[in-house]
Amino acid sequence: MKGQDWYQADEVAEEYDDVRFSGGGQLIDRREKEAVLAALGPIDPGHRVLEVACGTGRFTTMLADQGADVVGLDVSREMLEQAREKVAAAGHADAVEFLRGDASRLPFPDDHFDTVVAMRFFHLMDDPVPFAKELRRVSRDQVFFDTFNSRSLRTLYTWLLPMGSRLYSERQVAAMLGDAGLTLANEEHDFVLPYGFYRELPGAVARPFRALDELAGDTVPGDYVASVSYWDARVPDEE
Repeated sequence: MKGQDWYQADEVAEEYDDVRFSGGGQLIDRREKEAVLAALGPIDPGHRVLEVACGTGRFTTMLADQGADVVGLDVSREMLEQAREKVAAAGHADAVEFLRGDASRLPFPDDHFDTVVAMRFFHLMDDPVPFAKELRRVSRDQVFFDTFNSRSLRTLYTWLLPMGSRLYSERQVAAMLGDAGLTLANEEHDFVLPYGFYRELPGAVARPFRALDELAGDTVPGDYVASVSYWDARVPDEE
């Protein structure tokens, strides 16, 4: 997995949210959370969610707010410490369990969760198929994840990132889902302007650009070159 050592540095974990989700990055945080909530829909009490690569607990806390029983798994002990503090501050310590572990060998039985969420995960994979199969194995119904797109502006700078990024075409995602035994229920594509652009701007400056970005994204060319995709995949019913 790309970037494993980088994510386990204390200073990276401590500064992760401030660097990525302050200022213009708040628009990214908001859109990602909207995508997750829209895919899961109304969450019934006791709905079991596994969040793979939970990081600092951004989505973990949000899902607990919605009434889900959440297990957050991450390879980084330092990221998990940040997540535990965030969840405890929100008053959800009893509804969330955190585990340090490897997503290629999940310590859960088949069909253990109603939903598996894996945000900011698949871009780190050299070979994503074994991981997709494992997420599908432990999910009874739904696997929701995002990818960065090979037809986007991200191709111009991904090699500059600390761990690089795997970029995907729609065909590659479809093949991965097929290999994992998942079917695609819905997909959305967003952010013509890449994430790095927004993070460099104050929130007040970033918002007009985001409005233009959304207008461009509603066009066929804009949708085609969007830098991020959200994929809602399902476990097929057994006949």
